[in-house]
Amino acid sequence: MRFKDNKTLVTGGAGFIGSNLVDRLVEEGASVTVLDDLFTGRCENIKHLKEIEFIEGSVTDYDLVARLVKGSDYVFNLAVRNIIVSTVSPILDFQVNIGGTFNVLLAAKMYGVGRVVYSSSASIYGNPRYLPINEDDRISTLNPYAASKLSGENYCSAFYESYGVPVAVLRYSNVYGINQSPLNPYCGVISKFFDRLMLKKAPHIHGDGEQTRDFTYVSDVVEATLLAALSPKSEGEIFNVASGKETSINQLIHIMTEITDISISPAYIDKRDIDNIRRRVLNIEKIRRVLRWSPTITLTRGLDFTHDWLCNQNEKSKTRSITSRKKTLYA
Repeated sequence: MRFKDNKTLVTGGAGFIGSNLVDRLVEEGASVTVLDDLFTGRCENIKHLKEIEFIEGSVTDYDLVARLVKGSDYVFNLAVRNIIVSTVSPILDFQVNIGGTFNVLLAAKMYGVGRVVYSSSASIYGNPRYLPINEDDRISTLNPYAASKLSGENYCSAFYESYGVPVAVLRYSNVYGINQSPLNPYCGVISKFFDRLMLKKAPHIHGDGEQTRDFTYVSDVVEATLLAALSPKSEGEIFNVASGKETSINQLIHIMTEITDISISPAYIDKRDIDNIRRRVLNIEKIRRVLRWSPTITLTRGLDFTHDWLCNQNEKSKTRSITSRKKTLYA
């Protein structure tokens, strides 16, 4: 158990990626504290983990952040307002994504930690000139979310260079998997597509469907995040975390209809107002070379896992509904 007896803080730990990370940290023997304001996070994601300490609060509260960072061996900063929220409310984006990250780094400087791992995004690349995208390629922030994630990266670099705060930055690409609930209006496209298919409704595709993304299964992302915390080679570095495979939205839908055995043609609608990236695939050679990390879950396998989880969630929901009706009937 790589984190046995280590004290860890996970901001945003009740969210999609954060809760998967918390699960693994508990398996690895860590003492885990979760800080989450439950804006998009859900208590259901972590309620089975009786060993953890959950604090409902925000990274915008410096005094709270400092108290939790103090004594921590590792800090994983996943607290974020995602691209949809950030575009609708750039003030919230600034307060959480930039101000919250600053608070974490300031507390880490004050009290000293073994490593701060900052979760950034491939969104900072915008529409790339060349593929696959390298870590040192041109940056193009096309929306407030991308601008705030890049600002967080820059603060990580500044605190590392100026104060010696041990940081590692990971640029995640289109993460999907279990705990990404379609009930969350801000969830990713894969959960939304599965939800529509399982309801026997046509998935909505923005544009012509030939736009591509680099979809990465959440367990692979978690492993990369853990390695970034543990390896001395990650200090002060930036890494792409992706599958390294380019997949069009049309290809994605084709695989998903085969998995669900539901053949429904998608509905093509207007392009999105945000995240209009035509092509995305990341070069992951740096993280392979430095951290010895490689993705292990293929897209088809990851979609299978996600579909199974969503089916299980639906069954649980039906059981709760039946139980609730019985209680009402016999009350």
